[in-house]
Amino acid sequence: MKFIVATCLAGSLVLAGCAGTDNSASSSTTAKAGASAGGTGARPSGSATPVYPRDSNLSPLTSGQARSQSVVTLAPPADMWDRIRRGFKMPNLESDLVRDREQWYASRPDYIQRMTERSNKYIFHIVEELERRNMPTELALLPYIESAFNPQAVSSARAAGMWQFMPATGTDFDLKQNIFRDDRRDVVASTRAALDYLQKLYGMFGDWQLALAAYNWGEGSVGRAIAKNQRLGLPTTYSDLSMPAETRLYVPKLQAVKNIVANPQAFNAELPLIANHPYFQTVPLTRDLDVELAAKLADVRIEDFRALNPAAHKPVLIAAGTSEILLPWDNAAVFKRNFDAYTQGQYASWTAWVVPTTMTVADAAQRSGMSESDLRALNNVPPRMLIKAGSTLIVPRGARVKEDVAAVVADGGHLSFQPEIITRRTTVKAGRSDNVASIARRYNLKPAAVADWNDVNQNHAFKRGYSVVVYLPVRATPAARVGSGAAPARGRGAAVVTSKRGGAPVKAAARGSSSAKQAVVRQPRGGTPSKRKR
Repeated sequence: MKFIVATCLAGSLVLAGCAGTDNSASSSTTAKAGASAGGTGARPSGSATPVYPRDSNLSPLTSGQARSQSVVTLAPPADMWDRIRRGFKMPNLESDLVRDREQWYASRPDYIQRMTERSNKYIFHIVEELERRNMPTELALLPYIESAFNPQAVSSARAAGMWQFMPATGTDFDLKQNIFRDDRRDVVASTRAALDYLQKLYGMFGDWQLALAAYNWGEGSVGRAIAKNQRLGLPTTYSDLSMPAETRLYVPKLQAVKNIVANPQAFNAELPLIANHPYFQTVPLTRDLDVELAAKLADVRIEDFRALNPAAHKPVLIAAGTSEILLPWDNAAVFKRNFDAYTQGQYASWTAWVVPTTMTVADAAQRSGMSESDLRALNNVPPRMLIKAGSTLIVPRGARVKEDVAAVVADGGHLSFQPEIITRRTTVKAGRSDNVASIARRYNLKPAAVADWNDVNQNHAFKRGYSVVVYLPVRATPAARVGSGAAPARGRGAAVVTSKRGGAPVKAAARGSSSAKQAVVRQPRGGTPSKRKR
C-alpha cells in the first residue's frame, strides 16, 4: 500500500515538472515573436530585461509633441443658434457703446424678428463655411450689421449685397458684375468673397476687431491709424484708434448682437427657431431659363426664388454665366423632374443682342420688336442717350432663335451710352463767296445735309446776306463724357448761340463771314429736319 502511494506522488511530481517546462518555453517563444514583430511582447516578471522595438524609424514621443485637443460635445446642436454659440472665439468687447447698442436692439423686437427670420435661408451655409475654415462663428452675425441679411440691399455708396461689397472690392475678389448678374448679391459667391477678405484682413492685423474695422473702413485707413498711434507711443487696439463714428460703432454693434444671441433671455429677446439643416441646395443650370419659369418648375414663389438667387437681376437666367441656381432643399428634386419633362416651348423667352452700330433707343426698339419704353425699362437706358456699338441688350427671343447666349457674351456683356446730339434749326447770313461747301466746313456739317436743308444742290453758291438754314447741336458732342459738363472746344473765330436747356454753347459764324440769328427751333427727336421753303 505504501508502495502505491509513493508511486503516485512520484508521478505527480514528474507531470508538474513537464508542465512548467512547456510554459517557460511558450513564454520565451511569445516574447521572441513579439520582438520580431516590432511590438513589446509580454513583460517578463522578476529581473528580466524589457523588450524594445527594433524599428530604427520610430522615435520616442516627447512632451512637446503631445497636445491637448478641445473637448467636443457629443450631443448635436439643438438649432443654429446653439451651433453658433459653440463656435464663438472672438474676445469680447466691453464698453459703453456695446451697452448702448444692446439697448437699441433690445428695444426693437420687431426689427430683430424680421432680420433673424430673413437670415433663415442663408445662415446655415455661412456657418458651414466658417467652420470649414476654422473661423469664429461670430462672423456669421456680421450680415445683421451690414444689411440686416438683405441680399438686395444697396447703400448710398453703391455697396451691394448682404456683405455690402463696393464695386471695386467685389472685382478684386472675383465677383462678376455685368448686365446679366451682380455676384455681390449672390449668396454663395459673396459669402466666399467676404470670408476670403476677412481672412486676409486678420492675416494683416492679427486681431479680429481690427480686421472688422478694416472691413468697414478699409485696410489702408486702419493701417494709417495704427501707424499714427505708434508714432505717438499710444496703444494700437481697436478701442485706442481714432476712427470715424460709423467704424467706432461697427464692432460694438456686432458685440451687442453676439450678446443677444448668447443670452436672449437677458434682453427679453425671442429668436425664431432655425433648424440645424441646410435650407437650400445647388442645382446645375444647363439652358437659358426665364426666372418666372424656373420658379414655376421648382414649385416655389417667385419672391422666394429671387431671395435665393438675388444676383440675377434680369428676367432671364443665362446658363453660360450662371452655371447653377439655388433652390429650397425639398424643391430641388421637383425642379429637376419638371425641367426634364417640360415640353411647352422654349425655356427662355428673352435673349441677348449685341448692338452692331451706335443707334437711338427708338431704332433699337424697332429692330428688337419692343416698344421704346419697354426697352428702356428692361435695360435701364437713361433718357437722351444713344446706345453705343458693342453694347448688349436684353430683347425678346424669337421662335427661330435656337441657340442660347454664348459664353463670351454672358461673361463680357456690357451696356455703354453716349449723349444724344440735340440740334436746333438756326439761320445764318451767307457771306461773300459763301457756298454749300464753305457753310458745311464752318459748322462741321456734311455738305449734303446743308444742301438738303436749303433745297439746293451741293455746288450751290449763296448770295451775300442770304439766310442759310443749318441745324446745330446744343448739347454735348459725341466725344464728350456723360455727365462731365465739358463743352466742345471752340473753333477759331466762332460766335456762340446759347441753348435754353443749359446745354453746351453752339459754334456760330466765323470771323468776317455769315452771322447766326438767335431764333432757333429745336429739331424733333428721332426725326429729320423739315425743309425750309425759300
